[in-house]
Amino acid sequence: MAEFNNAHSVTEMSEGDDAKRSFHNRMFLEPQEKKRSMKALVVKQAKKSCSCTPAKVKDYVFSFFPVLQWLPKYKLREYLLGDIMSGVIVGVLLVPQSIAYSLLAGQEPIYGLYTSFFSSIIYFIFGTSRHISVGIFGVICLMVGQVVDREVQRAGYDLEPAVLGGLTDTAVYVNTTISPGNQTSQKLLCDKSCYAITVGATMTFIAGVYQVAMGFFQVGFVSVYLSDSLLSGFVTGASFTILTSQAKYLLGLDIPRSSGIGSLIATWINIFRNIHKTNICDLITSFLCFLVLIPTKELNEHFKSRLKAPIPVELVVIVAATLASHFGKLRETYGSSVAGHIPTGFLPPSPPDWNLIPNVALDAIPIAIIGFAITVSLSEMFAKKHGYSVKANQEMYAIGFCNIIPAFFHCFTTSAALAKTLVKESTGCRTQMSGMVTSLVILLVLLVIAPLFYSLQKCVLAVITIVNLRGALRKFKDLPKMWHLSRVDTVIWIVTMAASALISTEIGLLVGVCFSMLCVIFRTQRPEAPLLGWVAESETYESLSAYKNLQTKPGIVVFRFEAPLYYINKECFKSILYKQTGVNPVWLKTAMKKAAKRKLREKEVDSLGNQTSISMDFVSEPLGFHTIVIDCCAVQFLDTAGIRTLKEVCKDYREIDVQVLLAQCNPSVRSSLIRGEFFKEGEDHLLFHSVHQAVDFALAAQGRSGTSASK
Repeated sequence: MAEFNNAHSVTEMSEGDDAKRSFHNRMFLEPQEKKRSMKALVVKQAKKSCSCTPAKVKDYVFSFFPVLQWLPKYKLREYLLGDIMSGVIVGVLLVPQSIAYSLLAGQEPIYGLYTSFFSSIIYFIFGTSRHISVGIFGVICLMVGQVVDREVQRAGYDLEPAVLGGLTDTAVYVNTTISPGNQTSQKLLCDKSCYAITVGATMTFIAGVYQVAMGFFQVGFVSVYLSDSLLSGFVTGASFTILTSQAKYLLGLDIPRSSGIGSLIATWINIFRNIHKTNICDLITSFLCFLVLIPTKELNEHFKSRLKAPIPVELVVIVAATLASHFGKLRETYGSSVAGHIPTGFLPPSPPDWNLIPNVALDAIPIAIIGFAITVSLSEMFAKKHGYSVKANQEMYAIGFCNIIPAFFHCFTTSAALAKTLVKESTGCRTQMSGMVTSLVILLVLLVIAPLFYSLQKCVLAVITIVNLRGALRKFKDLPKMWHLSRVDTVIWIVTMAASALISTEIGLLVGVCFSMLCVIFRTQRPEAPLLGWVAESETYESLSAYKNLQTKPGIVVFRFEAPLYYINKECFKSILYKQTGVNPVWLKTAMKKAAKRKLREKEVDSLGNQTSISMDFVSEPLGFHTIVIDCCAVQFLDTAGIRTLKEVCKDYREIDVQVLLAQCNPSVRSSLIRGEFFKEGEDHLLFHSVHQAVDFALAAQGRSGTSASK
């Protein structure tokens, strides 16, 4: 069956018309034969998946462990210096950030160092990106910290003094008074800090399992629903929550951490209620740290093209603040809150608490999605910049194992981080060998230096965390440019940012995804649908509302619908078409029927000649056009409602002597029309390769009908 132009032979044509008509008739496309044997496909896929040859096993092992591919080809002289330099610099920057972000995740400083150490090593083995830095990320730490605080309160630890104790290897019994919502526990076998990392590690394990499962089932497409504007708005909104959670440390206030819906507002209310208890020493220290960190960070950014490496101002501030606190006895004299004892070495591995999984399984879903979305997007961005490729599914495996394996070593959730990745790239990184160097720097701190940070004030760590939010908060400066480029993306950014900040991070992410999907639906529900005009001396048709000096063909209306035609916008399609053509065929048919009935009633009192005259006067009112050409180039697909709508439109217009032609339908739309029995023998709606062909055919057909009428 030919898809195009089974045109009717017309004997009353000139030779020129014959030539033009044959042009339309001879343009056939024969569809490819598609053999869709489900059994054959299943057998073929099974053979491909279940076959086991040495070459296939080797390919699988090398793809699952990318380090086996690039490490033997490592160019020692060319790559080593840059990798060592970038690894040391990132490690120096990562140490203070790891300690600072531990507070954000509701953990003690040592666990942040553990997390950064293990994640760098594991990504070295499984990752395909050469440049990204995997470790702690502020937004992820915030989401982890909210769940940790909730579970700690549920377990009854909120009744204990809010003081972080030192780590202990032995189990201890604590207050057995349990909140009413968790009466099943009778004895808590570790202290508050121990239980906090147990919750964090369990959720990290579950998040990693989700990420590996997404890689195994190849559902990386989920990340496409997290657009750039949505992610940017989410990170900015979460940055406000991070800033709010750290504000109490700047003032030296000892207030409980708010969680749940509206936590940002509740936290600020608590801060202002207790602001008279501000620790002046912590406030002055915070102010001095801001004075040093912000200008130096700005200088680093301004002169990054001239500096071989950024100034490690955070490390300098931490060392100076620790020395000042220790020798000035700020804790003993002024009651400043300090980091406390940070032990050296590693704790023995322990499995997650399986009993906590039902409590945190749902919370781990948005953490897993955000983690792999940021990691994959950064990997692809830097791979494109440097001319190599990454595997999205393997990246999901990599970030999943960066969470699963460290969960047994008292770590919390990780992902790629943009700021540290930019530093890593700008300081000469060539491969993930720099990640191993970073791990060695952190290992040195873990084994030797960590206890020296005992007197470090928590307000200094809070300042470091807040200063690192500058990039996300600067997005407000980009809003005018974003509004100029896309108002819809700007609204998505604002809605996601506001929901993430004012409601909660998890609900904010859900609101952003739902709102962005609604925006897509609204765009297709009320799409652009202009009338088209002819560009002189060409075969091109463009929008009459967008361009000047376009011509229209007499008696022909060319209409373009710039969206898929499906159940959501089918009524919109008809209403816009009727509005643009100025004729609603249904109303016109109804008016004709009413006129006919009126004339039947008038027949009883009027003469037959008068009746005939009135009827002819009504019917002979000109419509102004005889053909509608629908340009389907922007119609990606049709569903059953769309096919039925096209059938109704063609039928309604045909009943008032207007033919409808379709042009520039893609293969998917043509196939849908054929399956939907759109083409029936004897119908005159035809398919054309281009609008120009359809218009020429309509003009030729009208010319022939005019000639026939004159004869």
